[in-house]
Amino acid sequence: MEDDKRSKPAKAATPKKKAPKAGQGVAPKKESADAASSRKSKVSATPRIAKKTPKKTPFWAPFAKKEAPKPVQEEERPSRGRGPKPKFQDERPKEGRTSKPRHNDPRPLSERPTQRLSTENLNERKRFSQPKKPMGKNAPLPKLTSPEEMEEPMRLNKFLAHCGIAARRQAADFVKQGLVTVNGEVEPNPGYPVQPTDEVRFKGEVVKLEERKIYILMNKPRDIITTSNDEKGRKTVLDIVGKKVEERIFPVGRLDRMTSGLLLLTNDGDLAKKLSHPSHKVQKVYIATLDKPFHKADFEKVKKGLVLEDGPAPVDSLHYAGESKNELEISIHMGKNRIVRRIFEHLGYEVVKLDRTYYAGLTKKDIGRGHFRHLTDKEIIMLKHFK
Repeated sequence: MEDDKRSKPAKAATPKKKAPKAGQGVAPKKESADAASSRKSKVSATPRIAKKTPKKTPFWAPFAKKEAPKPVQEEERPSRGRGPKPKFQDERPKEGRTSKPRHNDPRPLSERPTQRLSTENLNERKRFSQPKKPMGKNAPLPKLTSPEEMEEPMRLNKFLAHCGIAARRQAADFVKQGLVTVNGEVEPNPGYPVQPTDEVRFKGEVVKLEERKIYILMNKPRDIITTSNDEKGRKTVLDIVGKKVEERIFPVGRLDRMTSGLLLLTNDGDLAKKLSHPSHKVQKVYIATLDKPFHKADFEKVKKGLVLEDGPAPVDSLHYAGESKNELEISIHMGKNRIVRRIFEHLGYEVVKLDRTYYAGLTKKDIGRGHFRHLTDKEIIMLKHFK
């Protein structure tokens, strides 16, 4: 028996299947066709959620302008107890109509109801109903009234100013001096009411109202008198104009004989009075050249305001005109005689040269010394509304 067991060959040992280690995949099992189709249908039925990619903020976002939120539009509310609006006028109810009668009302005008205006706001209605006056370049320039169009009497000094003799103040002085006659008799009262039929003479010559207004800006040279005429026969500013202007004109304000710069000549008496009156505070700028350097300690004295013989002398501004301390730019609004020279003379300085470079918003640009030009319409309107 032992021999038989030994003679039989031994069976080869089959290797045991090892268990898969962690991390190693297991071979998938084969699935049937029905299972695969049911799986695909389930996958297609389930919605896929798209991944949201984060938005990158641009580098200029902190500096971008924030837009205002758009207003939320409210929903239209249905009308309360009102039916649909009729399309045609015939469909509207005729009884109990409270609306205003239309132009197709068959009733005559006498029988139609009229709406009366309240007398309380009548003045405001008239004021706003008036057409607006054109402004700017298209605005018509005011004209002087002719003797035939004078509806009311005019004061004698105002009449002379409109005639181009002189400003109202100077014209009043001429009347008091006995240089003016009315209807052949000397009239010493500047307030005499001139009638359209009166004959007014100045120094024996008949004067009439000027129908056209003239406005001339001159760059006055030195050694010229700022008057209409001079008794000593010296050269005046009107000699520079000569016969280029037919109307009578006179200078507005005064410049000393040795002072140069801007000067306005016109025959508009109302404008001359407005620019000459101290209440309007017309600004004037001068360049003063002194005989010696101006000390800084005197700046405060001038800016605070000096008190001269005829009263205080306020100054709007004061500073050096250039690198030289002898030249100063001074701005004032007073119209007293020799006011700039007297301000510096009060502190011990002598004004060697004085030039006016600015007057009531006007400059001497493109005007040579001893020359003049007519003002533009824009400049005239600016002077009319100057404050």
